[in-house]
Amino acid sequence: MPSFVEEEILAAQGYQRIAGIDEVGRGAIAGPVVAAAVILPRQIDAPWLAEVRDSKLLTPARREFLFHHIHEVAISIGIGLVPHYLVDAHGIVKATRLAMKVAVEQLSPPAESLLIDYMRLPEVRLPQKGITNGDNLCMSIACASIIAKVARDWLMVEFDEIYPGYGLARHKGYGTRQHFASLYRLGPCPIHRRSFKPVRLLK
Repeated sequence: MPSFVEEEILAAQGYQRIAGIDEVGRGAIAGPVVAAAVILPRQIDAPWLAEVRDSKLLTPARREFLFHHIHEVAISIGIGLVPHYLVDAHGIVKATRLAMKVAVEQLSPPAESLLIDYMRLPEVRLPQKGITNGDNLCMSIACASIIAKVARDWLMVEFDEIYPGYGLARHKGYGTRQHFASLYRLGPCPIHRRSFKPVRLLK
């Protein structure tokens, strides 16, 4: 399970507000990429903490349960959203970094240092560390993955009402068999990423 080891290392160096950062939606073929930044307090005495995992390892019900508890205890939470057309214009790596940068900028109080799942943010002038598999190892990154996943899932449910027929509420824009079948039958909707296969092949 994720631990506070990385946060404790930075706290020993004098940093107080340490933000964990993660993103969701990077591999989807529709919808935005969403990042979250979460600053947790130094001490948390809560039984739900033992349930925190990378959001991909949790059921939707447990993610929403933890989402609300994380909001209750967090010092600060920021969410950054980069829409599909910017993913198409700039590529997924740059779009992911932009979403993370926006999430960091939304933090109030602001972060003093960053722990980021896998990536680094050269555009952000804060001490930072990219951690491979960070959402499985680092508690604040795992919490950020839950916040980002739930926020994006809710948004995709809303998009499902606007663009019916694709099953967006079910697969959240990822390339499932049902999504591909709907895409081939109906053609792309306005939030499909035109630069991603198989959408690009249908233009």
